Amino acid sequence: MSHFNDFNNPQVAALPGHLKQFIVDQHYEHYTPIDHAVWRYVMRQNYSYLKDVAYYPYIPGLTKAGLTIERIPDLQEMNDALAKIGWGAVTVDGFIPPAAFMEYQAYRVLVIAADIRQLRHIEYTPAPDIIHESAGHAPIIADKDYHEYLSYFGSIGAKAMFSAQDFELYEAIRALSILKEMPDADDAEISKAEELVAHRQENMGAPSEMALLSRLHWWTVEYGLIGTLETPKIYGAGLLSSIGESSSCMNPEVEKLWYTIDAVNYSYDITKPQPQLFVTPTFQNLIDVLEEFANTMSFRRGGAYGLTKAVESKNTCTAVYSSGLQVSGTITDFKIDKNDHSYFIKTTGPTALSVNDKQLPGHGKNYHADGFSSPVGKLKNIATPLEELTEAELENIGIAKGKTVELDFESGITVKGTIKSILAFLGKTQLITFTDCTVTDKKGHILFDPSWGVYDMAVGEKIVSVFCGAADKAAFEEIVYKSQTATHHVEYDLRTRELHKLYQQVRNRRQKGGDFGFLGNVWFKLQKNHHDDWLCALEILELLEHEDVEPILRTEIRQFLEQKAKDQPELKKLISDGFYLIDHPVEQKLVF
Repeated sequence: MSHFNDFNNPQVAALPGHLKQFIVDQHYEHYTPIDHAVWRYVMRQNYSYLKDVAYYPYIPGLTKAGLTIERIPDLQEMNDALAKIGWGAVTVDGFIPPAAFMEYQAYRVLVIAADIRQLRHIEYTPAPDIIHESAGHAPIIADKDYHEYLSYFGSIGAKAMFSAQDFELYEAIRALSILKEMPDADDAEISKAEELVAHRQENMGAPSEMALLSRLHWWTVEYGLIGTLETPKIYGAGLLSSIGESSSCMNPEVEKLWYTIDAVNYSYDITKPQPQLFVTPTFQNLIDVLEEFANTMSFRRGGAYGLTKAVESKNTCTAVYSSGLQVSGTITDFKIDKNDHSYFIKTTGPTALSVNDKQLPGHGKNYHADGFSSPVGKLKNIATPLEELTEAELENIGIAKGKTVELDFESGITVKGTIKSILAFLGKTQLITFTDCTVTDKKGHILFDPSWGVYDMAVGEKIVSVFCGAADKAAFEEIVYKSQTATHHVEYDLRTRELHKLYQQVRNRRQKGGDFGFLGNVWFKLQKNHHDDWLCALEILELLEHEDVEPILRTEIRQFLEQKAKDQPELKKLISDGFYLIDHPVEQKLVF
């Protein structure tokens, strides 16, 4: 039985097609009894520890997000719960590209990796997994100030310029995270993948807007603290979902800094604990810092700065004229005057024209298949920008359908031809279409020749905004970059399937009650065939201690686990934390 992402949720239903392509079925039946035990262990530890150090909405937020301690969340239940606070959730296959991730946030949809970490990575995994995404991100969504920040961040991030190097690094990180979660991964392959990530990180050049924004995202949404430098609380999902780092991050060795725009200067490594963390006094401060950064971005600055970023990006970008006309395509050239004002732009390859993010009829990428070029600026000796002139004022200077005109721009560009049509929208002129048209620059170079066909001239005094992606993504049929590297799905051998059954028997006893006698038999099979396991043994001990039965068996299991903690130092904290919860049970109101 497959649980497909719930399109009954209003936020999920509103997603555009180019985002829905990343959605995968949750396949709830693929989660094993060990997977559920891993979820339960992490959630019980989180509940015990985070009730004291997490930002206050975290614990009630679990319930509001449709989560329980006992089992991995079902996406349908999460969507039903999140819909009440205006959010939704979908499952995806591991890391998705940053631009798509940001856009999901803007649509108020949580992206949740369908897979769950392996038992050997129970404390932390570099790969996105359902523990991180749902137990980390979802509970804090209930806080209104925070979810306003999250969706606003998404809307800013969706317009960020990214570079070719960003995509190369994304691919390398995705490949490494998949390798690290493979049970039979080759150490040499992992080392090679780590070297590739390091190499690409070191050769990024100047960080793009997306790279800088991802730092702000990391130091807030993933690893943020709130409150005071002395006694901060955790709200970042990376910390909330890591039973190792949620504890170690409070050590004095991890430097605590006030969260300001300066955080963009701190890069991060997803494979290592963080050397410093940032504390915000309020969630409003997060919005203030984001706003400060957004003011430096191409979509707000426009002009020569934004066009330069677009050319460097080599991806589909949109240049927005002051008239409201949006030109979407691969921007390959532009010209600026001595005052650094752009006066001509050119795209290469399929291009579309839009207004208000809706493609203009007849101006899709099939029509403008070979690119688009147009002047930018004002006409000579006319103080009012062309887009602001009324129909009567345009007629006064000879600009009307059927008239042959010569338009001289302040930049020296001349457009000469017969007007076929004038397109105006919301009180501004956006486009004038010419037949038999010649366009020349001030040196007499031909920019458009009548033999090339009809000429569509964009109207606008300046380029006010430049952002990544198409204005009307659905009409542009924009296939957001999607990795071809798929996550690894395990085929379980007979021995592992037997271990799954043992975990399930313990789980059934805890949930349904009944006789304890068979737990000794489960323990015997663990000892005989699965001597490397520790979590199932811990769960049996928890049940026996809770019911205060089988004292000899309890002692035997406890001694086994104590010895394992000595022999395998990497398990010491996990086992001792398990003992602590057995000996100091907390009231778990979240089990339902």
